Amino acid sequence: MLNRRPDVILYRCLDRDRGERLRAEHALLVIEIVSPGSETQDTTDKLGEYARAGIQHYWIIRLDNDGVTSIERYALDRASMLYKHLGTLMKDEAGGPPEITNPIPITITWDDLAF
Repeated sequence: MLNRRPDVILYRCLDRDRGERLRAEHALLVIEIVSPGSETQDTTDKLGEYARAGIQHYWIIRLDNDGVTSIERYALDRASMLYKHLGTLMKDEAGGPPEITNPIPITITWDDLAF
């Protein structure tokens, strides 16, 4: 695997008493923010590489001129070592703010993701 540097990464806590060292499979969630020059890498190349590395969750974030517009969520299927698409959250969808429970409980507040 290439030495990738995701835009955002969330690691599980390590057991330092056992001498555990940070590795790719310790990542609970990797987030890539798509930019015009990174579309293929973020949506195809990295999707396969992160799955092979055993990273449990992968999100792809898309932006417009005002902030985040969508979040594509993927979870690793350990049997196939491929990501399964869990769904896409869209800023303009009706209803309240989306609530995610996995890999961590979080409420997506779109206004907080604006710039």
